[in-house]
Amino acid sequence: MIKLRNITKYYSSGFVKTFVLRDISFDVEEGDFVTIMGPSGAGKSTLLYILGMLDTPSSGEYLFYDKKVHKMNERMLSELHKNHIGFVFQSYHLIDDLTVYENLETPLLYKKIKGSERKGLVCDALDKFRIVGKKALFPNQLSGGQQQRVAVARAIITNPKLILADEPTGNLNSKEGEEIMEMFKELNENGTTIIQVTHSEKNASYGRRIINLLDGWIID
Repeated sequence: MIKLRNITKYYSSGFVKTFVLRDISFDVEEGDFVTIMGPSGAGKSTLLYILGMLDTPSSGEYLFYDKKVHKMNERMLSELHKNHIGFVFQSYHLIDDLTVYENLETPLLYKKIKGSERKGLVCDALDKFRIVGKKALFPNQLSGGQQQRVAVARAIITNPKLILADEPTGNLNSKEGEEIMEMFKELNENGTTIIQVTHSEKNASYGRRIINLLDGWIID
């Protein structure tokens, strides 16, 4: 599904290069559940954003289903991301002036899914994530756990092949965090590939393998 070869990311200031990722290479198979771990500043979120096509590497190769992501322009990247990837952020990234229902409907509008089908998909998501009673509320009227449930529901509503999660339980209490991880476990068991960034050993235990980063390098 994913092949990374010698991915490097740096920022230039004059003649000085500040490296965030160095020579990153690994594969992810379809149906895998991968955890990326490491201390703050290790490059975890940058790597996840590159995998999610929200950032580009400075050098190296990224193949997604054998398509050369590193050769694509912004429009092509956006199209590939829209059709195959769901992203879950630590800070939820819900749209503040849209209701829960409207937040869930937004990715379906981007994919130009027809009205009746959109309604069915949103209703299914509301039911699956136990947020039917919250559908007319705005994000600031929800608890952290409820907002993250909406964020996960929005990420999977288009049935993506890959879910990327950046510290998805970082702002939640232990019970809410466990609920989110159980949702990811169920999604993975049903065939969705998941890559998560986390500091939590407990969250990492839900995955099948761990990639450790330190100062931009993969370490054993």
